[in-house]
Amino acid sequence: MNKEDNRNKASFWYLTIILLFLCPFLVKAQNTNTSQDGLTTVQLFEKAKEIRFQNPDEAVSLLQKVHEDFLKEGDTLLAINALLEMPYHYGQKVNYAKSYDGLWLALFLTDAMNDDSEALKASIYNRLGRLYSFYKKEEKAFEYLNTSLAITKALVKKEELDASALVQNYYLICATFRELGKPELGKIYLDSCLLNFDPVKNKLDKAYLQFEKSFILSQEQKPDEAISLLKEIEPWFIKNRPSYLVLVYTYWGDIYSNLEDLSQSETYYRKALETSNRYNSHVDFSVLIHERLANLYTEKGDFEKAFYSQKKAKELDAQFFDSRSTVNQPLLEIKDEFRLEKERQEQLIQKQRVEQLEQEDKISFLQRVILLGALIFTLVIAVVYVMQIRAKHKIEKELIRRNKELEIQKAKELLELKNKELATSALQLVEKDEFLKDLKNKLRGTDGGIKTEEIHKVLKSISNSNQNNWEEFKLRFTSVNEAFYRKVTTKYPNLSQSDQKICALIKLNFSSKEMARLLGISVESVHTTRYRLRKKMGLDRSVNLEDFIANI
Repeated sequence: MNKEDNRNKASFWYLTIILLFLCPFLVKAQNTNTSQDGLTTVQLFEKAKEIRFQNPDEAVSLLQKVHEDFLKEGDTLLAINALLEMPYHYGQKVNYAKSYDGLWLALFLTDAMNDDSEALKASIYNRLGRLYSFYKKEEKAFEYLNTSLAITKALVKKEELDASALVQNYYLICATFRELGKPELGKIYLDSCLLNFDPVKNKLDKAYLQFEKSFILSQEQKPDEAISLLKEIEPWFIKNRPSYLVLVYTYWGDIYSNLEDLSQSETYYRKALETSNRYNSHVDFSVLIHERLANLYTEKGDFEKAFYSQKKAKELDAQFFDSRSTVNQPLLEIKDEFRLEKERQEQLIQKQRVEQLEQEDKISFLQRVILLGALIFTLVIAVVYVMQIRAKHKIEKELIRRNKELEIQKAKELLELKNKELATSALQLVEKDEFLKDLKNKLRGTDGGIKTEEIHKVLKSISNSNQNNWEEFKLRFTSVNEAFYRKVTTKYPNLSQSDQKICALIKLNFSSKEMARLLGISVESVHTTRYRLRKKMGLDRSVNLEDFIANI
C-alpha cells in the first residue's frame, strides 16, 4: 500500500510540475512593446539573447513568447533552444525550481524529436548536472555531467562533432570541482580543456578557463600568479560578461584574505556585491560574500559590521531560499519524483521497445526461414524439372537414333529386295532372250509356208523387244540405285552404254557367265569388256572390280 501511495504521489507531482511550467506559456501577453512590432520569432529570440544581461526580466518574457511561437510553428529544435535560455536567467535569480522544470521539459521535447538530437541532449544533461551541484548532490551531478561527456565523446568518435566540442564538458566538470573545493581534480579537466581548446571553433572564451586556472593557482599557494591572471582577464569580463565578475571578484577577495590583506579582500568582496546588485545576477553568491565579509570584519575586530554582514546573509538566505540549505534541499527531493517518473517511463518504453525488437527479430527469422525454405523448394523443383527435361531429351534422342537405324535398315532391306527383283528380272530377260534366240534359229532353219519377209519382221520385232527390255531394265535399276548411277556417270563420264550395263550387272552380283548369257556375248567378250572398264576407271590390278563397284 505504501508503494502505491508513493507512485500516486509521484504521478501527482509529475503532472503538477508540467502544468505549472506550461501555465506561463498558455497565457497570451496583453502588452507588447512597440519595438517588437513586425519582428519575426527568430528576431525576437535574438533580441532576448541580446538584452539578457541588461534586462533579464524582459528577456525571460520574450523567451517564453518565443518558445510558445516556435512550438506553434512546429519548430521543436528552436523551441528547445529558447527553453534552454530560460534556466540560465532563472539560475541567476536563484529560481532553481523553474530551471529544473525547464530543463526536464526540454529533455522531454528532445526525446520526442525524430531526428538526431544527441548533441542537444548532451547540453541538457550538462545543465542538469550543474543544477544538482548547486544542491550539493555530488553523485547525481556527476552522473549527468559524465552522461553528457559520454554522448559528446561518441559524437566526436563518429566525426559528427569536432574534438573542441569536449571543452564545454570538461569546463563544467572543472567548475563543479571548484565549487566542491576539489581543485586537484578540477586541474585534470582544465588540462583537458586547454588541450582541446580551439579559439575559432569554441564558443566558450578562454577567459573562463583562465579564471578556473587562477582559482587552482590560488589553492596551490601561488597567489601572485593567480592575481596576475585575474588582472589579465578582468577587462574581457567587464566588456563581454560583467555579471560573471561576481565570481571573479569573490575569489579575488579570497586570495587577498588568505594573504591576510583584509583591506584589499574587503574591496573585492564589495565589488562583487555591487556587481551582483547592478546586474541582478548570482544572487545566491551574495549570501556567501556576506558570510565572508562577516568573517573578515570579525578578524578586524569590527563586530558591528560583522554582525550586519551576518544578519544580511541570513536575510538573503531567507529571502531567496538558498537552494543549498538543509531546509530547502527536500524541495529537490520532491522534484526528483518528476525525474524518477520519467525514468520509469523510459524503462517501460525501453522494455516495450526490447520486446518489440525481439518480436521483430522472431518475425524476421521466421521470414528468413520461410524464404530459405521457398528457395530450397524452388531449387529442388528446378533440379527435378531440369533432370526430367534432360531425361526426356535423352529418350527423344535415343528414339530418333533408333528410328534412323530402322529407316536405314528398312532402306537397306528395300534396296536389297529391289536388287533381288532386278536380278530376277534380269534372269527372266536372259531366259526370254534365250527363248527368242532359239525361236530365231528355228525360224531361220524352217521351210514352212511362212514368207521370208514375215520372218524378217518377226526377227526385227524380237531385236527391238530385246533393246526395249534393256531400256526398261536400265530405268528400273536407275530408280532403285539412283545414287550409284549418278556417281558412276558423274565420276566416269567416258563410260559407254555397254560399260554401264557391265557396272549394273556387277552391282547386282552377276557372274561373267550370266552376264554373257544376258548380253548375248561370249564369256571372253565379258572379260574383255571388264578389262576395258578397269582401264577407263583407272583401277590398279590389285583392286577387286566387284568390291570397288559395290562401294560406289
